[in-house]
Amino acid sequence: MLAGDLITDEIPPLKVTDTVEVALDWMEQFKVSHLAVVNNRELVGVVSETDLLDYEYPDEQINISKLNMMRPAIHHYQHAYDVVRLMSSLNLTLIPVIDEKELYKGCITLKGMVQNLSTMMSVQNPGGVIILELNETDYSVTQIGSIIESNDTKILSLHVSSVPESTKMEVTIKVNREDLSGILQTFTRYNYSIKASFQNGDFNKGMDDRLNEFLHFLNI
Repeated sequence: MLAGDLITDEIPPLKVTDTVEVALDWMEQFKVSHLAVVNNRELVGVVSETDLLDYEYPDEQINISKLNMMRPAIHHYQHAYDVVRLMSSLNLTLIPVIDEKELYKGCITLKGMVQNLSTMMSVQNPGGVIILELNETDYSVTQIGSIIESNDTKILSLHVSSVPESTKMEVTIKVNREDLSGILQTFTRYNYSIKASFQNGDFNKGMDDRLNEFLHFLNI
């Protein structure tokens, strides 16, 4: 999934002639803490709610204000993972997307990013989840895939994460089968360490609940 696929049409950018007060009104309306500012299609920067609330002249236009603006942006051809990394590192609720000519193309919101991540993780698809723990040197996606497919099952998504302060890693696998007994037995036969498994929709329900709680926390 590319950044261009995540662009929302719901939130327009601010013009440089818009006032600080207008920017704050839009942030309240669209439930974001950041907005892109453009001059025609040129990206000027991103204003934050914190800076706007502290500004003494709400009637002042953005182009003559002394607001400090970041200029974070993502190209439309970059992957969704790049979007997550940049938004997370800068604590952004919205990020501008630019085209090959560095011109403003649209924006991606944190809400939209979370919703699309749930799709990428196949949260809504029925099936089970297996979490393996293994040494980094023992990781083989080919062998893991063969074990799962030998049980007439397909991988829907696979995520790898490092275990802090160790040489181990966790592999989280979502498959299209809820009865995992045969797959778990095969992994055990191949001496894999099974950290956890979820079947009969338990993992999906938990992920749905967590996503809903997260969106509620963001008030979006």
